[in-house]
Amino acid sequence: MTVQEEIKKTQEYLPKENLDLPKEPLDLPQPPISSPNPQQYSSVKTLLAWTAPGRPFRKKGRQFYLTSLLIMLLIEIILFLFSQYLLMLVVVSLVFVSFALATVPPRDFNYRISSEGITIEDHFFLWQELYDFYFKKREGVEVLHVRTHSMLPGELIITLGTVDKEHVKSVLLPYLPYREIIRSSFMEKSGEWLARNFPLDSNTPSTK
Repeated sequence: MTVQEEIKKTQEYLPKENLDLPKEPLDLPQPPISSPNPQQYSSVKTLLAWTAPGRPFRKKGRQFYLTSLLIMLLIEIILFLFSQYLLMLVVVSLVFVSFALATVPPRDFNYRISSEGITIEDHFFLWQELYDFYFKKREGVEVLHVRTHSMLPGELIITLGTVDKEHVKSVLLPYLPYREIIRSSFMEKSGEWLARNFPLDSNTPSTK
C-alpha cells in the first residue's frame, strides 16, 4: 500500500465537519440586552435651600473705629521707634481691610443641601468630601461650620440667616456626624479674651 492510499484511507475515518463546536462566535447564545430603566436611579432631591449673607456681619459703632485708630497709632509709634517701616505698612493695611469689612455689608449667597451634597453659589461639595459639622455664634448670628477631608478649603462657613439651627441639624445628621463640643484654638481663646476685656465696640455680642 502506497503512502497516498494510506492517507486517503485515514481521511475516510475523520469527520468531514466539526459539528460539535459552533462555526462562528455568533452561534454562541447572546446575553439579553437590557435597556436602562430610569426608575432604577433615584433623582437628586433638594432637602433645604435658603439665601443668607456670605459672611457674618454686624454694623459697627463709632467707638470701634476710634478705638481701632488709637491702637493703630500706638503700634505705629512703637514700630517707628524701632525703624520697622515695612511692618508699619502691614499694620495700616490690616486696619484698612478691617474697616472695609466692617463698613461694606456682604452680598447674599445661595445655599442648598441636597441628597448628594452641599452647594454654595457655584461650588458643589459631595458628601464624601465632607467630614463633620458644628455650629458657632459669630457677630451675634448662628454660623454652620462644615469641615472637609482635604486641606483646601478645610472648612465651609455657612451663615444660616433666618433658617432654624435645629432644622439644619436634622437635615445634615443622616449624612454627616455632628460635633457637639469644639475646642477653641489658642488664637481663638486669645481673641475672645481680648474682645471680652478690651472690646473695640461696646455692643460686641457674645460668641457663645
